[in-house]
Amino acid sequence: MDRLSALAREGRPFLFVISYDKSEVFTCPLDELPANIKVSRGAKPYNNIEVPKIRKFPVPFHLYGEAFEKVIEEIRAGNSYLLNLTFPTPIDFSLSLEEIYERANAPFKLLFKDQFVCFSPEPFVTIENDTIKTFPMKGTIDASLPDAAEKIMSDQKEMAEHVMVVDLLRNDLGIVGSCVRVKRFRYLDRITTADKTLLQVSSEIEAKLSHDWPQRLGQIMDALLPAGSITGTPKKRTCEIIASIESHKRGFFTGVFGVCDGSRLWSAVMIRYIERSEEGLVYKSGGGITIDSDVESEYKEMIDKVYFPV
Repeated sequence: MDRLSALAREGRPFLFVISYDKSEVFTCPLDELPANIKVSRGAKPYNNIEVPKIRKFPVPFHLYGEAFEKVIEEIRAGNSYLLNLTFPTPIDFSLSLEEIYERANAPFKLLFKDQFVCFSPEPFVTIENDTIKTFPMKGTIDASLPDAAEKIMSDQKEMAEHVMVVDLLRNDLGIVGSCVRVKRFRYLDRITTADKTLLQVSSEIEAKLSHDWPQRLGQIMDALLPAGSITGTPKKRTCEIIASIESHKRGFFTGVFGVCDGSRLWSAVMIRYIERSEEGLVYKSGGGITIDSDVESEYKEMIDKVYFPV
């Protein structure tokens, strides 16, 4: 993490990529990026002539259910109140990682060598004018359902989950900044995929940083990670439970990537993530589990999040 502070002090724009458990941290000035690493924010997608289709091979429902029940047991015991459970889904997809990067329509995109591609809808933190902001996303619904927006906004389980994440991230920003406030609470974003349109619920939280924040950037990111929206609350204990229940290593999945030039920073959570394995392409996805969660709904949400945005 010290390298982040050193590059931020130089004021030279650089890319950073941090794995879920912070064990791997990649940094590189943008003008030195190798050809097999690409990053973009708000870029226009490739003009798709044909809509790519993904064949999904998700974990069998009974195996998901076993992990789900372990999470519920931990919640009943008071060890967690919200836990983000994820699984890998092998996929059959006709595009290469670079083609996926070029064609995906997403606010934040990263191609990392021949290892993985990410087309994330979720910002992590931004910093500008000594103000840090974060934008947790919790709550997804198929927009084609009757009264979809009203259903997701009035769903008590989804409300409870979102409130817990907002509270967690308010506390996280309070560790690194001051004057924390929720600027926008539970607003809707629309995401168009090859199969359907989804509605996603987000909030906006901000805090003030001291003017010397670039010199402390590594410490700031270390304090905030892993992201609360993809772990749960309380964060430390929930991360331990995730490690004991999930059947896969997250690696860079649910980590963060971003760009900083010493005066401004943007970053994104690495969700909507496809990695190359020895067996082929794997798409990792998941969702937040609370005491009111329904196993069939959560299983469906995990599969729904295996999509290609167009």
